[in-house]
Amino acid sequence: MNGHGRRLMVGALAAGFLAAGTLSACSGPPRADGGDAPSDRTLTVYAAASLTSTFEQIAADFEAEHDGVSVELSFAGSSDLVAQLQQGAPADVFASADAANMDKLAADGLLAGTPADFAANTLMIAVPPGNPAGVASLADLAAEDLNLVVCAPEVPCGAATERVERAGGVSFSPVSEEQSVTDVLNKVITGEADAGLVYVTDVRAAGDQVEGIEFPESGDVVNVYPVSALGGSTQPELAQEFVEAVLSPDGQKVLSDAGFAAP
Repeated sequence: MNGHGRRLMVGALAAGFLAAGTLSACSGPPRADGGDAPSDRTLTVYAAASLTSTFEQIAADFEAEHDGVSVELSFAGSSDLVAQLQQGAPADVFASADAANMDKLAADGLLAGTPADFAANTLMIAVPPGNPAGVASLADLAAEDLNLVVCAPEVPCGAATERVERAGGVSFSPVSEEQSVTDVLNKVITGEADAGLVYVTDVRAAGDQVEGIEFPESGDVVNVYPVSALGGSTQPELAQEFVEAVLSPDGQKVLSDAGFAAP
């Protein structure tokens, strides 16, 4: 809760509530002249899980600059968010961790205009503090006795993992394939995995909860993030303003500080 409105973080499991329209802004108090005061405006933004901390900051700044506006953020794997939008979940803005998932919405005619690339990210190996399994390279992730966790192939970080495998000439046998990069990271943090492939930004955000291991093959696989207002938005001007906030120097600084590269 802040002075500028209510901002909720909604995971993939809240899709049913979003589709049913149960998340909404509250009406203001009655006006002295007997009429109803206009409701505060609520902007719903769907964003890839790897954008969580940065979009929380951008949303807070946006609320501070737009009186009476609250931003509701829904974070999940890009493919899960696309599925929700294709099924009619109401939202105003979508930010994807890759172009492929954005293209699905474009093909369905669900975008307002042309998506804009706003950030880029690369993979990094995350291991628990002390690196107990002794992982030192991409090839080490192919060891049979290693508990490796990666993203599922339909998720952008999973598609990037498959491309990294091809680039490095290795084949992984993960013990788990997750639906978002944050799920992979959490398994490393909790010690359920010896290693996980996540984004550089996730390792940075985790601080001393994990250690990051760079590998040269990551430079061959770069995920570019696009953002777009959605065609079904009931407040298209405000949606476009949020897109512009992401692309603005201030928005780009938030992303850069988190470890994202320019697109």
